[in-house]
Amino acid sequence: MVYREVKYVPEFFKIVDEILVNAAVHKINDPSMDIIKVTIDIENNMISVCNNGRGIPIEIHSEETIYIPELIFGHLSSSEDDGKGKKLTGGRNGDGATLANIYSTEFTVETADKITSQKYVQTWTENMNKVGKAKITKNERGEEYTRVTFKSDLKRCGMKSIDDDAASLLEKRVYDLAGTVKDVKVFLDEEQLKIKNFKEYVELFVKSSAEAAANDTDGAAQLETCVIHESLAGGRWEVACAASDGAFQQVSFVNLISTSKGGTHVNHIADQITEHLVTAVAKNMVAAARPAQNKNHMLIFVNALVENPTFDSQTKETLTLPASKFGSEPRLSEVFMEEVAKSSIVDHVLNWAKSKADRRPKKTDGSQRSRLVKSS
Repeated sequence: MVYREVKYVPEFFKIVDEILVNAAVHKINDPSMDIIKVTIDIENNMISVCNNGRGIPIEIHSEETIYIPELIFGHLSSSEDDGKGKKLTGGRNGDGATLANIYSTEFTVETADKITSQKYVQTWTENMNKVGKAKITKNERGEEYTRVTFKSDLKRCGMKSIDDDAASLLEKRVYDLAGTVKDVKVFLDEEQLKIKNFKEYVELFVKSSAEAAANDTDGAAQLETCVIHESLAGGRWEVACAASDGAFQQVSFVNLISTSKGGTHVNHIADQITEHLVTAVAKNMVAAARPAQNKNHMLIFVNALVENPTFDSQTKETLTLPASKFGSEPRLSEVFMEEVAKSSIVDHVLNWAKSKADRRPKKTDGSQRSRLVKSS
């Protein structure tokens, strides 16, 4: 993993991300799922995402009178979830995969259903306008999986090809899955990623960030790579903290969705840490630093499962769900807080305060002084 800035088309990224998240959240419904495989073929604009969880039931839907796989991937939902149930997935109407189909020139779904001993393959083309006939065969080996293979409509997204930046961002999202989906082996282009859990993911991210900072400053910037990690709320939350480069940074996920702009889940954790830091920093300063000043020196990671999440937009970049509705109470332990108080974050705040004090004009002692001046 290399830490760098990239430029990308949000529509294209969201199309692919919907399919990635769909494969990942299947783990919530089927704990036996333990493999996710992603293939990104840049030259042919072909992306494939497969998981080995329970296959989609290959049967006719009782009300819609079409096969369930076609209903899921080839039809927009006619109603929105009323929010009364407690869901640990991301969306409310389940249209993400269908929208990905609409924004693809070719879209194929394959699934193997162990219960009905059948396999199902169906392809849509021309932005879901042409529906291919489903091919149903025997599942003689009793396999279970769901694979989605598609070609995004690059022209519709204002793109000519999947460039290096777009490919790097997609690869980063696959690394995200390796770190956030528990007890699952993640493969990228047939190679298993070495990340086994969220802590390892955070450590890799922090290390890459520190290396990038050192390279950008010819070694002048030496960021601390120590990571403080904790699992909360019965495993629904994982939180990690490290020192930043002087500006608040966050990397967060809600129900396996990347919330690139943070939100209420990040604020809930950050507020706890900054409140504790006020006391820790005050012990070493004449004047206490404000919470916002402490926050500027923190890099926070949050991987949370919340009930019925709400977001600021369809892109789901910011969680807006009030903390009272998370469905759990993530309180950081005293041990975690003590580790933060002993970390380099406190040193960074103190160094910042000293630097600021050194730049501030010094007050005189009030005594009169003389100097020569030019008179006319």
